[in-house]
Amino acid sequence: MNVIWMYLNKKDAAVNALKDYRKMKHIIDHTDEEIQRVYSRIAGVGSPAIEKMPSANNPQAGEDRMIKGIEEIDVLRERLRQAKEYMGWFQPAWDALSDDDQFVLDAFFSDGNEYGAGAADAVAEHFCIERASAYRKKNRALDNLTTLLYGRW
Repeated sequence: MNVIWMYLNKKDAAVNALKDYRKMKHIIDHTDEEIQRVYSRIAGVGSPAIEKMPSANNPQAGEDRMIKGIEEIDVLRERLRQAKEYMGWFQPAWDALSDDDQFVLDAFFSDGNEYGAGAADAVAEHFCIERASAYRKKNRALDNLTTLLYGRW
């Protein structure tokens, strides 16, 4: 085992990974559309007017536009590669959780929820338990996810 793993706060890392889940899913679902949008923007190169001088201040404006588009596509593809790598690591752990654990973690840590802003009440109401029990349920679910992501700690 690498010594660095001993000093990594795995619980916080699991929470951060959980918070990124929806963003990564969005990237995977929409990157192809964004790449097509960029391709359509750079597809045509303007031709110079034959009867007069080019009206643009930069005669290479079309080429510059294409280069910027290609660079943007490279960034989008790299972002997609990272999102797929993330999902390959995170998704099996998420799928291994029980439906109850997924519900609890989603209630506490999803994008729209700030920690503690009614999440404990929603979990308590869903499972018909006390608020303190909802927090304990959250801690157990987070421990399960952390173990699935990083192994025993």
